[in-house]
Amino acid sequence: MIVFATNNAHKLAEVRQIAGPEAEIKSMSEIGCHDDIPETATTLEGNAKLKACYVSERFGCDCFADDTGLEVEALGGAPGVYSARYAGDGHDSKANMAKLLMQMQGETNRRARFRTVIALSRDGEVKMVEGIVEGKIAETPCGVDGFGYDPIFIPDEGSGLTFAEMTAAEKNAISHRGRAMSKLLDII
Repeated sequence: MIVFATNNAHKLAEVRQIAGPEAEIKSMSEIGCHDDIPETATTLEGNAKLKACYVSERFGCDCFADDTGLEVEALGGAPGVYSARYAGDGHDSKANMAKLLMQMQGETNRRARFRTVIALSRDGEVKMVEGIVEGKIAETPCGVDGFGYDPIFIPDEGSGLTFAEMTAAEKNAISHRGRAMSKLLDII
């Protein structure tokens, strides 16, 4: 059994699907942790480590946590570590996408990448893995599946669809989180 330090139901479902039924992944609430862990680090690595260690130290369990950022080339890597709070502290995906698309109006360089960093806190040690998927920002949102920036991210691999237009299996096969989880599963 391992705990995934997240309160995001979409991330939890995605990670469980990627890991498959053989991996017993518990949520924070399933171990009695209902804390909202502040993401105060200035890097994806720092936030992932902060969350994994917080749960591991307080609940005495093996724990992993991720932090993911959308890094847009024309915006100097923004929103990056601030992806979930890009339009404000409300973690409002629609507002985040609207802000990003507004900033990208008229921009010809639409190159971007999703990057996920996972920290594993186990036996007093922390190990890090990373998954990256390259792609571009769509002109307008397309699709209804997925979450976050999925309706405006078109991965280079695939059929030219946004992540939100793909099935969960199609997305997980090429996604940043899928790649990072594959590396994590090799460790555990």
